[in-house]
Amino acid sequence: MTGAEQSTVLKVDHLTVTHMVRQNGGRRRAFHAVNDVSIEMAAGEIVGLVGESGSGKTTLSLAVCGIGKLSKGRILAGGHDFSSLKGAPRRRAHADVQMVFQDPMSSLDLRQRVGDGLNELRALHPERTKRFTNEELMTRVGLTDDILGRLPTQISGGQAQRVSITRATMLQPRLLVADEPTSGLDATVQAQILELFESFRRQEHLAILFVSHNLAVVRRLCDRAYVMKEGAIVESGSATELFENPQHDYTKQLIKAVPGKSAKLAGAR
Repeated sequence: MTGAEQSTVLKVDHLTVTHMVRQNGGRRRAFHAVNDVSIEMAAGEIVGLVGESGSGKTTLSLAVCGIGKLSKGRILAGGHDFSSLKGAPRRRAHADVQMVFQDPMSSLDLRQRVGDGLNELRALHPERTKRFTNEELMTRVGLTDDILGRLPTQISGGQAQRVSITRATMLQPRLLVADEPTSGLDATVQAQILELFESFRRQEHLAILFVSHNLAVVRRLCDRAYVMKEGAIVESGSATELFENPQHDYTKQLIKAVPGKSAKLAGAR
């Protein structure tokens, strides 16, 4: 394997995800939620995937993580071919490709204390999780030790998102997919979460696919970005270039939708 191949953490080749939907009158037709999409990422890159709700971003993200449908094409992620893996090998491969969801509560057991959840992961992946104690994990994401004894319902949304990021990164994945992880958070907490992703890139050389509808946030965090509309990639390039000199009308519309406060957040990196 060449050096370039070793550094490639994600390679999506002509991916199509098709659903059959029922129309008026009961007829069914094929709907391409993702249509012939190809993207690529290297180790240590933070790459944005931008588009409005319904553009196909989450469908693509779930497919990349091996937990969503794949109709055609190929996905190589974290050193694994999710196009062909089945059963136990596929489940083991998930440790190398982790996901952080928009709603942190959706990935946390609301009846389980934070520390117990981390210990459960340790039991499943002892070799991957032995680098840090639970207390050290909390320090890494800017939380205090007392969080370990609390239920997810007893902490704030920003704290819950940090716990979700902890759970995903403690497995030492090669690729982290973050699906709208700052939506619903205030500007201060949002900036802290973005800084956290940057620190993991620097310290772990972690590749991050950052999914968002907000080009200003993507410009702040990402090296490159892909713009997605109606299941297809319509434009790609450096995050700064896309924000300052968009070529596609849809990209221009996304920039016009950026509120002033978010644009200010997107200031110089």
